Amino acid sequence: MQVRRITTDADLEAALAIRHTVFVLGQNVPADLEHDAHDRTDATHYLALTAAGQPCGAARWRLTEAGVKLERFAVLAEYRNQQAGAALLAAVLHDVQAAHPAAFVYLNAQLPAVRFYERHGFTKAGNLFEEAGIGHYKMSWQG
Repeated sequence: MQVRRITTDADLEAALAIRHTVFVLGQNVPADLEHDAHDRTDATHYLALTAAGQPCGAARWRLTEAGVKLERFAVLAEYRNQQAGAALLAAVLHDVQAAHPAAFVYLNAQLPAVRFYERHGFTKAGNLFEEAGIGHYKMSWQG
């Protein structure tokens, strides 16, 4: 699995298409909640690719008043359990640490993804809450 930071419009469109497939089509998240102003302004995006160069996953991070928020981790169903999510998370955390070494790093994890994030050094903070009709936990990274 290869992950690269997105620097071209074509890669951004590929990432947005993956997110649309996973969140809007797959989880019935309203498109206006999934695609927001941060996509084209202040978020740093990543694209995961298979060994053959096929886009298969996407993620982003951005600075907020609370710290660095990791968001929109999505892997196409046919590429799950093949380390795409782990590769995306590792690349994002590497860049976040380099750019903001002292920042508080957090995310809102969908309930089925909580164990994945726990395996990668995140801990739950607070109670279960709903976002776009899906249960989430806020999680912080203990890096």
